[in-house]
Amino acid sequence: MIETIRNAWKIPDLRRKLLFTLFILLIYRLGASIPVPFIDQTALQAMFSSTFSNTFFGFMDVMSGGAFSYATVFALSIQPYINAQIIIQLLTVAIPALERLQKEEGEEGRKKLEKITRYVTVAIALLTGFAYYTTIRNFGFVTESGFWTGLVIVLSFTAGSAFIMWLGEQITEFGIGNGISIILFTSIVSRFPTMFTSLANYVREGRISWLTVVLLLIGMILVVAFVVFITNAERRIPVQYAKRVVGRKMYGGQSTHLPLKVNMSGVMPIIFAQSIATFPATIAAFFPAPKEGTFWAGVLKGIENTSLIYALILFILIIAFSYFYAAIQFNPQEIANNMKKNGGFVPGFRPGKPTSDFIGKVLRKITLFGALFLGIIAILPIILNKAINIAGLSIGGTSLLIVVGVALETVKELEAQMMMRHYKGFLE
Repeated sequence: MIETIRNAWKIPDLRRKLLFTLFILLIYRLGASIPVPFIDQTALQAMFSSTFSNTFFGFMDVMSGGAFSYATVFALSIQPYINAQIIIQLLTVAIPALERLQKEEGEEGRKKLEKITRYVTVAIALLTGFAYYTTIRNFGFVTESGFWTGLVIVLSFTAGSAFIMWLGEQITEFGIGNGISIILFTSIVSRFPTMFTSLANYVREGRISWLTVVLLLIGMILVVAFVVFITNAERRIPVQYAKRVVGRKMYGGQSTHLPLKVNMSGVMPIIFAQSIATFPATIAAFFPAPKEGTFWAGVLKGIENTSLIYALILFILIIAFSYFYAAIQFNPQEIANNMKKNGGFVPGFRPGKPTSDFIGKVLRKITLFGALFLGIIAILPIILNKAINIAGLSIGGTSLLIVVGVALETVKELEAQMMMRHYKGFLE
């Protein structure tokens, strides 16, 4: 990765794109430090440290790079846009008009879907901003009351989210790679200094030894290597195209393959699963804490995101959502029909339904493997924290997958652009 960036820096055009991307990310990080008026940030941060850390709000704080717990202008981060993309993607399966825009109308349809996504993003940001304002107001973190105070706070959150969406689009158009992914990558990486500071404090306090630190770092490197391997892994189904004569020319006859990614669903199953698994703890945070030793106190401990019960529920939900998301993304029947129309077939299987059944069988197997991979990565931090009895040392599974995935995606984008600029062509 470092070698790729160094080579890209030598090309003037790519160097300008890299500098532009860094400039946009600098603006993003500055905006993540601008506080929204009328909010007691100190009290809010204390509440996050004690109560909200094990809820969905804690997950939002990780995705925003800490801006959510400080109620800054960019507190909502890019989450409304990501949620809007997920909603539109799911609706394209259920609404024929949106499906036509996606498949039949080409570039014009894609632009219309992007426009709809922007509107949905603003709507989700308004709802999320109002919900967040209502929460902090009920806990007494708003310093002034009144309609205009609430309006200023909600609109500040919404405008910040819309501005981040615009920043991401600028990176996509004038910078390198997918701007939304790079911004999310920056949010997560910005928390690394805090993680290493916590690690140093634990060593200083004598809670862990230097040997434990070394083992942790080695373990993190091995996990990252494993994530990189699975992210790039794919199952290739051989496809043969029959020879056909059109006029005096012969077409087809070549062999190719149909690539199926092992981790086809990406990080989405973990995001869905965490949203649902943390929902009970989020609801419980709005009520007074039960007395120790009572039934509800035991239930509350069981649904915390550091408990083994939570890890088991999260693991099951990840597997279920992996199959759900893979079914939405990949249609074996459609792939088999397209192959049949173009004269393609899988050796050993007749075109049509037999090919569709074979592809579906392979898809179910690799989806199971990918789901188990996602589940293990997601619950690994919980098991690690239970083993060494400290929290805050390991990044979550979602964060790890996003960081590794975006890094690989950005490197591939840079390599593709460098290859395009170094290609001499047939005319030279």
